[in-house]
Amino acid sequence: MLAETYPYAVAELDFRNPFELLVATVLSAQTTDVRVNLTTPALFARYPDARSLAEAAEDELQEMIRPTGFFRAKSRSLLALATRIVDDFDGEVPGRLEDLVTLPGVGRKTANVVLANAFGVPGISVDTHFGRLSRRFGWTTEEDPVKVEFDVAALFERRDWTMLSHRVIFHGRRICHAKKPACGVCPVASLCPSYGEGEVDPDKARKLLKYELAPGREELHRRMVEGASRAELLAAGHTLSA
Repeated sequence: MLAETYPYAVAELDFRNPFELLVATVLSAQTTDVRVNLTTPALFARYPDARSLAEAAEDELQEMIRPTGFFRAKSRSLLALATRIVDDFDGEVPGRLEDLVTLPGVGRKTANVVLANAFGVPGISVDTHFGRLSRRFGWTTEEDPVKVEFDVAALFERRDWTMLSHRVIFHGRRICHAKKPACGVCPVASLCPSYGEGEVDPDKARKLLKYELAPGREELHRRMVEGASRAELLAAGHTLSA
């Protein structure tokens, strides 16, 4: 059902290669993908690879990533991981989980995002949305992201892990919100053991929808279903924020 609702689900961070996705994912902590996508074009124009980033002046880097929040800690992580990539991996982002998690600021969630979306290695990316929905769906009772990942992985075929992550995260951002889920318009309501935690009246629930599902954004939704890229949507004047 989620596949039918979100046939266009993809990673919502803009990137062109593993390095850009790794940096963008580190920057996405405690902020939105929309904010990161507004920040990274100038960042990658200035620092297109690990070698250039490793040589960046910390104060300049901080200013460039300031809009993403926690910019001091993030700049330290980015400089350290870029240096490690240059020193230990000849400037190329490694394509193995066991290597990625040795990089400063990179845990299993970030590593799985990079592997799944930049290297084509199936993976489950447990962010706050995925963890919350996994518990609401009854897939796990765990709070620890790694335990959630293992519990959910046991329920689904490995080949489905990446798209499952995208669709669950899309659903969490658009319908199954943390504080007030829109149960009344949820496509999986009939299967959800947590139905009723949120607004069950369809008309009221519809007003809670976000992004392309929000009232008044039907044209954006139609274009996404048709397969329009983020660049095409932006060029057409659509706003991709909530």
